[in-house]
Amino acid sequence: METIRISVRNLVEFILRSGDIDNRRGTLAEKEAMQMGSRLHRKIQGQMGAAYRAEVPLKREIDCDTFLLSVEGRADGIFTEKESVWIDEIKGVFRDLSRLEEAVPVHLAQAKCYAYLYGEEQGLERIGVQMTYANLDTEEVRRFRREFDLEELRLWFEDLTGQYRKWAEFQIEWRKIRQASIGATVFPYPYREGQKSLAAAVYRTVQRQKKLFIQAPTGVGKTIAAVFPAVKAVGEGLGEKIFYLTAKTITRTVAQEAFSLLKEQGLRYKVITLTAKEKICMCPEPDCNPEKCPYARGHYDRINDAVFELLTGWGSTQEHAEVSGVNDSYTREALIAHAEKWQVCPFELSLDMSLWVDAVICDYNYVFDPQAKLKRFFADGVKGDYIFLIDEAHNLVERGREMYSASLYKEDFLEIKRLLAPVSAQAARALEKCNRYLLEMKRECESYELLKDIGLFAISLMNAASRLEALLEEDKSPLNRLEQQDLNDGDGEALRKKVLDFYFQVRNFLSIYEELDDSYEIYTQHTPEGRFKLKLFCIDTAGKIGNCLAKARGTVLFSATLLPVRYYMKLLSGTEEDYAVYAQSPFDPAQKKILIACDVSSRYTRRNAREYQKIAAYILEMAKARQGNYLAFFPSYKMLEEVRESFEELAPGNVRVLSQSSHMSEQEREEFLAEFSEDQSGSLVGFCVLGGIFGEGIDLKKERLIGAAVVGTGLPQLCEEREILKQYYDRRDMDGFAYAYQYPGMNKVLQSAGRVIRTSQDRGVILLLDERFFHSRYREIFPREWADYERCSLSDVQGKLKNFWNRFA
Repeated sequence: METIRISVRNLVEFILRSGDIDNRRGTLAEKEAMQMGSRLHRKIQGQMGAAYRAEVPLKREIDCDTFLLSVEGRADGIFTEKESVWIDEIKGVFRDLSRLEEAVPVHLAQAKCYAYLYGEEQGLERIGVQMTYANLDTEEVRRFRREFDLEELRLWFEDLTGQYRKWAEFQIEWRKIRQASIGATVFPYPYREGQKSLAAAVYRTVQRQKKLFIQAPTGVGKTIAAVFPAVKAVGEGLGEKIFYLTAKTITRTVAQEAFSLLKEQGLRYKVITLTAKEKICMCPEPDCNPEKCPYARGHYDRINDAVFELLTGWGSTQEHAEVSGVNDSYTREALIAHAEKWQVCPFELSLDMSLWVDAVICDYNYVFDPQAKLKRFFADGVKGDYIFLIDEAHNLVERGREMYSASLYKEDFLEIKRLLAPVSAQAARALEKCNRYLLEMKRECESYELLKDIGLFAISLMNAASRLEALLEEDKSPLNRLEQQDLNDGDGEALRKKVLDFYFQVRNFLSIYEELDDSYEIYTQHTPEGRFKLKLFCIDTAGKIGNCLAKARGTVLFSATLLPVRYYMKLLSGTEEDYAVYAQSPFDPAQKKILIACDVSSRYTRRNAREYQKIAAYILEMAKARQGNYLAFFPSYKMLEEVRESFEELAPGNVRVLSQSSHMSEQEREEFLAEFSEDQSGSLVGFCVLGGIFGEGIDLKKERLIGAAVVGTGLPQLCEEREILKQYYDRRDMDGFAYAYQYPGMNKVLQSAGRVIRTSQDRGVILLLDERFFHSRYREIFPREWADYERCSLSDVQGKLKNFWNRFA
């Protein structure tokens, strides 16, 4: 019989949850406690003596007629005292243990499961449960004990597993339907050139449990070429759940369309798209407070029935899940509608649904970010048969650095100390001690300063975090009394929100501090805004990202700009056994013309009115060669404005100009792109910033875009953090300039140039306006499709462009 496995922890947390979502109470730092608790667990276990058995595996298989339900877990400890057997369950927490009056019910339920499993295995009539709570800051320990008759535990356990049975039956029935449909699914259209070999490489990667890096030029159809073989691998039992990871909303939509193509052939596959809490929340702003949010109030009382109905199409009174004919795609709109019906939080609904679906389309942070990753799949010790498909993987390097780094600002400590002084003298003193350490660092720092160790500051910060948590959690704390008193005018509420936000910043910093190794630099800096920053800066992300990728059975990372591929392999994996594939472009090289200007530069030393006029003249020559829509990309807003002034002086009346502005709203972005219509009278040139919102992820096909000028090599602006990056790699005998400046800059160039040729019907020109593109260190990063580039100057660029367009006249 097929076996459905569930851990003791997941079982009790799923079946026994109840009440409200409430960001004001409870274990605010539970996520961090889970990450930091294992070391303290081992210490407590080691102090319990030779008779104490630690990490005892326990399992019970329950015959459910058509399948086995296996409940599994590890008891933290088992010991005998005065002829009584005791199960020890250890929980690391940040809260003040003096305020803990009894064991948390869900923790006790977990221990009761272990007690029953062990008692049944050993034939005991009675067994004891010891709940051991340890404060992760102070290492203080508090214990609660209780004894049970085994018959009492048996009845309780059978009721618990009985409530889970319908969920297990759903899994069994759905898996049969899904697997049968996968076998009948074929590739949705004739393979493009290189697409079949790409799909085969993806399948082999999953089969061999490896990682594959794919440089996939635009037009290859990389999304469907990755999704189809991944689905087929699930059909062959090589994986159970696909995670399609991306950094942008547009690529999430493309992934949804790929699954829809396969479903049109009869594939039965449950797919959910996760949306950020801020974008799916049905309240004016996310505030998970049951007094403010009706969906948070009683959420856990209703959520399991809501999930079951959405999965099966049947109400919670149905004894068995009927899964045929159910809509298998769970988009933002579908989740909001269902959440409204059941009066539950749509964001939490989406996270719970992710447990039961076959594919999850989501942002990188749900897998990689230590603060946001889905603990139900990726917590320490949790394993699954996952397949990772990572789209636009070039973005993961900088995103990884953001996710594994943390910063604190001295000014924030002073502000929170001032706000809390009338409320809690203890908290204010703890914050002042942290402030004094930061003041000492500030005096030693001229512009920025690398630090070797901040251990003393971290100890003070832990103490401050504990004081803040006590204020936030204690019902009778001055802070919470103030919130109630000032509820009408909002002052108390605003104070609490400021303290809560600061508390989470502190906890995040401490969590990252626990992970410090030689992939980090610690530095202080006087920021341009006049603030003093302390940062834990993760530079080499390979170890952290590699640990996350190890959770998957197979991983495929792909992008149209994964060059040089060895750079990305080193920073995203760091192992020698990974595969790399360069997919062949399906487009005819004659569709495009790439020209490199030999007489212009964007170097800082050459930035003057004369050079700006020359750049403007190049862009005008491009727009005059053929009427149509063009984009011009610049290294900064300042240069964009300077060149635009020169361009408008030169341009005739039939050439219009649009400019990207900083902080454009979504509507403004859409209005900007809507101007690029196919029936343009005259020419339109959009002035944009390299690496900005229009340099990646936009799809202007056919006549909507026929050319792009890229000004400069995209090098990030000189700044202290880039210099820290450069020095880090230089000290390790690596090319610091390439890692800190050249490779990130060229990626922006490749992305911007890639806006031009999107389909086999497109025709277009690419102007690279910087003489540095002729240097070998830049040309060696060019994609293979650029091998036919030509040299040009301002005097002959018009002729070369005319010759290209005349071919299509």
